[in-house]
Amino acid sequence: MIVAVKRNKKRILLKVVSLLLLVAMLVAYYFHMNKSFEEQQQKELESKQALKLQEDKKEKEKKDMETAILTEVEKAIDLVGQEHIRHVKIIEDKVIIICEPATNLDALLVRYGAMALVKRTLNEIVIAVDINFILKSRLNAK
Repeated sequence: MIVAVKRNKKRILLKVVSLLLLVAMLVAYYFHMNKSFEEQQQKELESKQALKLQEDKKEKEKKDMETAILTEVEKAIDLVGQEHIRHVKIIEDKVIIICEPATNLDALLVRYGAMALVKRTLNEIVIAVDINFILKSRLNAK
């Protein structure tokens, strides 16, 4: 006995259409994921740039503060007289200036007033000026 199976062309057409539809869905998914990945990369790039700008701004502020402190220390040394200075140190939030015992501090006391803490000993004079006072006076001057 011979059995003949008749194939339907609609069934082959249905398989081809479903295969094309599957390929079209995969291509659409690929482009969609590619687009979303690019958007994510763009957002990360923007956030990195914003973070870098903030860091640059902080670095600039730090440099401005450092130059303000250094120029103020230079002015204080000029007021006292460089030949009378033994040491200049920055400890915590104070600028410590150690001078000879016979130093004239009138100009320095006029500039800083009560903000300059002065301690006189037999061997030296220790002057402490608050860094916050220096920075506030610089910010008010600008």
